[in-house]
Amino acid sequence: MAKQYSPSAVENSWYAWWEKSGFFVADSSSSKPPFVIVLPPPNVTGALHIGHALTSAIQDTIIRWRRMSGYNALWVPGMDHAGIATQVVVEKKLMRERKLTRHDIGRENFVSEVWNWKNEHGGTILKQQRRMGASLDWSRECFTMDERRSWAVTEAFVRLYKEGLIYRDLRLVNWDCVLRTAISDIEVDYEDIKVRTLLKVPGYEKPVEFGVLTSFAYPIEGGEEIVVATTRVETMLGDTAIAVHPDDERYTRFHGKFAIHPFNGRKLPIICDAILVDKNFGTGAVKITPAHDPNDFEVGKRHNLEFINIFTDDGKINSNGGPEFAGMPRFKAREAVVAALHKKGLYKDAKDNEMRLGLCSRTKDVVEPLIKPQWYVSCSGIAKEALDAVMDDENRKIEIIPKQYAADWKRWLENIRDWCVSRQLWWGHRIPAWYVTLEDDKMKELGAYTDHWVVARNEEEAQIEASRMFRGKNFQISQDPDVLDTWFSSGLFPLTVLGWPDDTQDLKAFYPTSVLETGHDILFFWVARMVMLGIKLGGDVPFRKVYLHPMIRDAHGRKMSKSLGNVIDPLEVINGISLEGLHKRLEEGNLDPSELVVAREGQVKDFPNGIAECGADALRFALVTYTAQSDRINLDIQRVVGYRQWCNKLWNAIRFAMSKLGDDYTPPMEIVPDVMPFTCQWILSVLNKAISKTVSSMDSYEFADAASTVYSWWQFQLCDVFIEVVKPFFSSNDPKFASARRFAQDTLWVCLDNGLRLLHPFMPFVTEELWQRLPPARDCARKESIVISDYPSVVQCWTNERVEYEMDLMESTVKSLRSLRSLMPAKERHERRPAYVLCRTDAIAEIINSYELEILTLATLSSLKVLNEGDDAPIGCAVSVVNESLSVYLKLQGALNAEAEREKLRKKMEEIRKQQEHLTQIMSASGYQEKVPARIHEENVAKLSSLMQELLSFEQASQHLERDIAAEQESH
Repeated sequence: MAKQYSPSAVENSWYAWWEKSGFFVADSSSSKPPFVIVLPPPNVTGALHIGHALTSAIQDTIIRWRRMSGYNALWVPGMDHAGIATQVVVEKKLMRERKLTRHDIGRENFVSEVWNWKNEHGGTILKQQRRMGASLDWSRECFTMDERRSWAVTEAFVRLYKEGLIYRDLRLVNWDCVLRTAISDIEVDYEDIKVRTLLKVPGYEKPVEFGVLTSFAYPIEGGEEIVVATTRVETMLGDTAIAVHPDDERYTRFHGKFAIHPFNGRKLPIICDAILVDKNFGTGAVKITPAHDPNDFEVGKRHNLEFINIFTDDGKINSNGGPEFAGMPRFKAREAVVAALHKKGLYKDAKDNEMRLGLCSRTKDVVEPLIKPQWYVSCSGIAKEALDAVMDDENRKIEIIPKQYAADWKRWLENIRDWCVSRQLWWGHRIPAWYVTLEDDKMKELGAYTDHWVVARNEEEAQIEASRMFRGKNFQISQDPDVLDTWFSSGLFPLTVLGWPDDTQDLKAFYPTSVLETGHDILFFWVARMVMLGIKLGGDVPFRKVYLHPMIRDAHGRKMSKSLGNVIDPLEVINGISLEGLHKRLEEGNLDPSELVVAREGQVKDFPNGIAECGADALRFALVTYTAQSDRINLDIQRVVGYRQWCNKLWNAIRFAMSKLGDDYTPPMEIVPDVMPFTCQWILSVLNKAISKTVSSMDSYEFADAASTVYSWWQFQLCDVFIEVVKPFFSSNDPKFASARRFAQDTLWVCLDNGLRLLHPFMPFVTEELWQRLPPARDCARKESIVISDYPSVVQCWTNERVEYEMDLMESTVKSLRSLRSLMPAKERHERRPAYVLCRTDAIAEIINSYELEILTLATLSSLKVLNEGDDAPIGCAVSVVNESLSVYLKLQGALNAEAEREKLRKKMEEIRKQQEHLTQIMSASGYQEKVPARIHEENVAKLSSLMQELLSFEQASQHLERDIAAEQESH
């Protein structure tokens, strides 16, 4: 073995062998109980970021543990076609390389370009998952736009439409003028604007002003005027009505009259009956009078007003907005409309106005609320089933962990709106709907008649359906050019990865899946939709548990952002990177010069020496330990570095073991603790406890607790204690140690074999490397790999509470002696020196005597003498009280620091008195005897007695100290 652990040397070789050996492939015909996770499909455009690394670390920990625990474990990999994100990437590539837009080359050629890009560059992230050690079943890898998944998406749409759950309607949507598509709520970021603010908007040279409420007047027939207010004054070009609040005494008299549009002469009805004409039209098509919030207006009867769209898809004013403004980009039109109102004497004023501005998360374009005909999924019924699946106590089908997110689930599903699934893109699943244009239709444009749509699985089926609907008429059909929202295909993923809609062997064996693990930020946008579609189309919930991991921030709690320079690339943590390398990555990005300066400064502050090579195991372990922080993770790279150093400790433990086991060692067939030295009995007993606690923590999805348990056993019990106390057995060939030596070898082997298997789900690479080096058990066919070996389970005969109690006492004694040693001058700390243990009971004295060798070894002593209650305390020693029955003394070389020793004892005594007073106060409270269970009362009585005895011990130690000081002064 190499002297030092090297992450790259260990991690670069194992994965290819694991994959080639088929260790990750699940068998749908297996008799083992299934355990299934579907990897949240990352975007085809994506590269591994720290959030993906967290997902991968948690899910692989779960799946490896279940695989080793006898389950038919399946972890399905997949990739999302990411409609908008992918289209944007390829559009930018086209413009950069050929100075062409997608419209220049046409839809068919553009889609072909996207497929070429996907096949050449897409899927990088799945390759990077291998670097993380993710044990995915690559034989089942799928893509949301592959042939099978595409067919399933079409089938789902058709079935939902036939059940009346999909319909087409004219409604208000979030419109992105750069992408020229509707976008989902999750793709809208909101910026809170307090006062008038200038913001950069894509496509505009000058910043655009927001946070302004503009008031202007509409002339009324008869020579009067009515003042209205809006934050989007350009939308007045499409106004169809004016709403007046019934409490607005200035204008209620105008109810039923008409205002005259100053630019196109249109008559606008003035409505004063507390109705915001149509909620779907928002306030763009209907202006309201100042001093009233749109939310003050109730929704009542619907006024049949004509809706006039004044925007082109790319955000310019169309001919409906008037020839004076036609062709202007919307925010230039804003300035032009204000100028024109000034000119006509209708402009009143502009005031600061607090507002939330919606921005597209991808393009940073200002979202325009527009009325568009779109396809919708009716959600109320299926949302009720999804709500009950989590909230129905008597028939709960899904458990959400952490449970506080169940309240969010309830709030959202109780207030759900129908889901717009149309996207005006070219890359994605084309909506399987065809518009029928009849020969005798007066209006020929696509979608002119809402009852002319047919939904079918393919064009041939659509033709048959159209012939049935419009029997005897001549017609042509054309497919809807829109594609489906990416979340629609993602929502079907747990079904489609297993072969739905076919009744496949995989679907029978593995649906519903066992757990969905993802970030809490997409609980509604993805998780809820999977549940709704899974119940409706799959006949059952898609998973039994939902585990939501925290969001990752930097060490200072800030959101990771390229402009702050605090984005952490997992591969840079795994492989290491210099500060110059970090700077170079920033420079290759698209930050502007001022952002680049800030980002570089951030990197210098956080990573002055770059990032050390940590390896995947250390990164995984750190991320899993952070999951105790349920809402957010403040990731400190130094913690990852610490676990990388800990891997070296494991490495050295195995190196030590191999040197002590020797080449000819063969492990025993069975372990009989009763005949072993008590240190061997102890380590096996605490190993049992570690196994039990790890398994119970994993079962309850408390991964940080599980990782901490494994770490603590390895670090504080095996390495710090057991390995140290057995070293004397191997330091000489003394015959008296022959039996102990053999037992120590056997115990060491058992501990390492179990310990590595216990740790494997968290740190797969280093555990495989080290486990393969252990000699196999005699006459026992060992599994090829630790990956498929059995997870440790509790062995009842190993548990020994008495030995654990005695060892705890011994460890406390050693800890107190080490603490006294740490207070000595630096040059004296490493010298062996005599120590004394004052035991106040015979039972304690017997235990300390039996552990003499271990205490001498661990506390680095030259001698140890046990004193009884009546013995004089030694002179010239530092003293520490271990508990009420035990005190330790460590011989000093020089004079006592009297004041320091007094202060130390005084503080300890004060602390005990406070505990004593607090407990006495609790036990004296009214109603204590009636309210407190007998067991708790007995524990409190015992604790109080122990504190009183401990106080007496400290007082005795204080008396010994004063005697020592007096004796020393006398000698001088």
